[in-house]
Amino acid sequence: MSRFMLKEVAAVQTGYSFRSRLDAFGVGHIGVIQMKDLSEDNAVDCSGLVKIDMGELKEHHFVRKGDLVFRSRGLLTTSAVLLDDPGRAVVAAPLLRIRVANSSRILPKYLNWYINQRDAQVFLHSRSIGTAQKMIGKEALDALEVYVPDLTRQKNIVELAALSAREQRLFHALADKRDQYISELLMQCAKGE
Repeated sequence: MSRFMLKEVAAVQTGYSFRSRLDAFGVGHIGVIQMKDLSEDNAVDCSGLVKIDMGELKEHHFVRKGDLVFRSRGLLTTSAVLLDDPGRAVVAAPLLRIRVANSSRILPKYLNWYINQRDAQVFLHSRSIGTAQKMIGKEALDALEVYVPDLTRQKNIVELAALSAREQRLFHALADKRDQYISELLMQCAKGE
């Protein structure tokens, strides 16, 4: 098991700053990943990206499969991973893009899992700035200490975390169904049926 600062295993880049609201741009050929595109299960949903026309961008502005998108502002400061190829797309500020430098050393899904864990979140919140609106800067992310086990262990951790999350979703769905059933039974009792 090795320990690295995040900046030793990944590159953090600030999102692209736009001068006006994105919906004012209209339809174009470049997708823009915004906060609304990050799902609760910490993945990036590219199905509804706003498309804009922009001038020529350098290749390093574009995101690709395996990149992480970090929520740098607000109560929820977690990351989400791009599981699919987004095509030509950029990340909008205040989001940050995290790109693993060497996927033979650390898996993007593992890094995504790690950043969203309690220890990493406690560290990041201790480095946040602002009072009303908390913000995690690039420097705080760069300084995050990341434990990096071998690739087999990383895969196992990611798989077990996915199974655990699925189990939680099933438990919640089952509890909702049970509540609906009991509510229906109680309503029938109240009506004397």
